[in-house]
Amino acid sequence: MYDKLYEAWKKERENIEIQVLPRDFYAKLADYMKKIKEESRMMDEKTTKARLMQREFTNVQKMVDELIQLRYQKTFRKTINGKIVPRESLTNEEEKFIEEISPLAESYQAVVKEILRGRLSHVKKKEKPKKKLVRFLQEIPAIIGADMKTYGPFKPENIATLPSENARILIKQGVAVEVEA
Repeated sequence: MYDKLYEAWKKERENIEIQVLPRDFYAKLADYMKKIKEESRMMDEKTTKARLMQREFTNVQKMVDELIQLRYQKTFRKTINGKIVPRESLTNEEEKFIEEISPLAESYQAVVKEILRGRLSHVKKKEKPKKKLVRFLQEIPAIIGADMKTYGPFKPENIATLPSENARILIKQGVAVEVEA
């Protein structure tokens, strides 16, 4: 794994564009770090092998830190500038990160466009739909929530957290009652 990390780190440093990493690269890296730590714990600290293991661990930490920083900066810069980050280059964790910052980047771009047009609209924060905890009084089939997720099916006495809009309708119909958390 050390060689794979070194190659990834080296490529990332030498290239402007984000480099392709396997989807599970960070998971394998975490396992590798754990293995080094465990092996180091079981050795006599005074041995040459223990000192080499400690040196390897230190080098790995530095490369991991720099690799992640470089990739973060590249993806953030591209995303905030409205450019597409190739999904095949990203790890699973990085893809989740992109999903989180994409709405922020879109808002940023909208503000820039408005300013360039000579106007400034107030930035509206998208609120996540609030949820309510409900207890079902009768059986109902699965429903599509206001957040476009599927909920259910439900049987009497089932408890679920639903988007407020859906919960309010079900309560009004007498199908469910709100549970005070």
